[in-house]
Amino acid sequence: MKHILEALDQRREAARLGGGQRRIDAQHKRGKLTARERIELLLDHGSFEEFDMFVQHRCVDFGMDQGEKIPGDGVVVGWGTINGRVVYVFAKDFTVLGGSLSETHAQKITKIQDMALRNRAPIIGLFDAGGARIQEGVAALGGYGEVFQRNVLASGVIPQISVIMGPCAGGDVYSPAMTDFIFMVKDTSYMFVTGPDVVKTVTNETVTAEELGGASVHATKSSIADKAYDNDLQALLQMRRLIDFLPASNTDEVPEWPTFDDCDRYDMSLNTIIPDNPNKPYDMKELITKVVDEGDFFEIQEAHAKNIVVGFGRLDGRTVGIVGNQPMVLAGVLDSDASRKAARFVRFCDAFNIPIVTFVDVPGFLPGTAQEYGGLIKHGAKLLFAYAEATVPKVTVITRKAFGGAYDVMASKHLRGDINYAWPTAQIAVMGAKGAVEIIFRQEIGDPDKIAQRTKEYEDRFLSPFVAAERGYIDEVIQPFGTRKRVARALAMLRHKKLENPWKKHDNIPL
Repeated sequence: MKHILEALDQRREAARLGGGQRRIDAQHKRGKLTARERIELLLDHGSFEEFDMFVQHRCVDFGMDQGEKIPGDGVVVGWGTINGRVVYVFAKDFTVLGGSLSETHAQKITKIQDMALRNRAPIIGLFDAGGARIQEGVAALGGYGEVFQRNVLASGVIPQISVIMGPCAGGDVYSPAMTDFIFMVKDTSYMFVTGPDVVKTVTNETVTAEELGGASVHATKSSIADKAYDNDLQALLQMRRLIDFLPASNTDEVPEWPTFDDCDRYDMSLNTIIPDNPNKPYDMKELITKVVDEGDFFEIQEAHAKNIVVGFGRLDGRTVGIVGNQPMVLAGVLDSDASRKAARFVRFCDAFNIPIVTFVDVPGFLPGTAQEYGGLIKHGAKLLFAYAEATVPKVTVITRKAFGGAYDVMASKHLRGDINYAWPTAQIAVMGAKGAVEIIFRQEIGDPDKIAQRTKEYEDRFLSPFVAAERGYIDEVIQPFGTRKRVARALAMLRHKKLENPWKKHDNIPL
C-alpha cells in the first residue's frame, strides 16, 4: 500500500508543476502568479478541492501525441470557500500549452459550471490563455460553444465573475463577456477578438496589444472591464471582498454581516454637503460613504462614465446596490454611457434580489448631435426599462436637481419606487428656472428685471420638493443628516416585499 500512496503523491506533484519549473519561472518573471497560486490567494487557506487533476487531451494530430500530454490540460478547476461561503473556480494555466482551450480543457470547465449551477453557488474564472488550441480544430470550437451555453443558462441564476490576468483573445473573450463582472490586471492582461497582427493585416493599422485591448482601454473607453487592478494579488483580494457583497444565487438572501456602525447614526455634515450655489458641484461618493456601513463602498466601473456612480454597500449589515448621479462630472447629466452603465447594474441587482438605493441629482439628459446620433434615446430607455422592471425594494433620495425625463428615469415613484425621499434642497421640475422662463415668457426676454422676477416666481413655485410632495410623488421631505437612518428603516420595512411582473418568456429591453 505504501508504494501505491507514494506513486499517487508523485503523480499529484507532477500535475501541480503544470508545464514545469522553467515555465513557472517565466510566468513569475512576467509579474504573474501561476494558476494554483492564484487559487490559493483567492480562496480560504486549505479550502480548495481540485477536480480532474489528471485529465489529458486526446489529440493525436500535428505531433500532439508526442510528449505534449501534461496532466490537467491547461486549466485547474474545483471548489473552495471565501470567508466560509462556497464558490466554484477555474483558473487557466498559461504554463501548459499557453493555457489554450482543447476539447478536454473545455469539458473540465463545463463540469465545474454545471456543478455551480446545480448547487447554486458563484463561479469565478481566472483567465490567462492564448485562445483555442489550433491543433484540435473544430473540437476546440465545440468546447467553446459548450462553455458559452452554460454562461447563458447561469446568467441571472448564480453570480459569474471573470478575472483577466493575462492574454484573453479570440473565442476566450466571449465567455467573460457574458458573465456579470469582468476585472483586469494592469500591464499584464489584455482582451481582444483579433490581435495586433490580424489588425495590421486587415486594416493596415499598427497597434500594440496594450493599446488594442489593455486594462486601461477596457476600464475607461470600452467599458468591457468593471475595474483594473495593479497586480494579481490586489485583484484576487478584491474578488474576496466582492463575493462578500453578493448572494450565492437568485434564490438566496443577500449576505448579512455583523456591523459596528449604528444604523440610526446621524451625520450632521450631510446638512452642508449641498453648496448654496445650485450650479456648484459636490462629490456624490462622499455622500454615499457617509451613508453606508463603515464607509465601505465597492464601486463598479469607476473609470468609465464617471457622471454616474454605481456599486455595492451595506446598510444595517445587509448588501444594497447604490446608484447616484455624480455632480462632479458633467454636472451629473445622463448620457448614453452613464445610462448603459447604470442599467446593467440595476438589472444585476434585480436579478439577485439586491435592494437598490438611488441618490438623484440630475439636470437632465446630455444634449447634442453626438449623443442623439449615438442613440441616446435607446440608451436612456435602457435605464428607464431597468428601473421599471425591477421588483426589488427601491428607495430613492433626491438630493438636489431632478429635471425633465431624467427625474422619471431615476427610480421615481412612477416607476414603482417604494419609498421616495427628498432633501429640502431638492429641485423637481421639467427644467431649470432659466430655461423654463425663457420659453414661457419669451416675449419678455428683452426686459432683465421682468425675467429676474419671473425666474424668482418659477423657482418659488416649482423648484422645491413640496410640489411633488403635494401629489404624493415624494413620500417625505427629510433632513439630510438623518438620511442613513431613514433609508435603513425603509429597507427593513421592505425586506419581505413581494411584487411580480406579468408572465412573459422574457422581455425585450431596448438593446
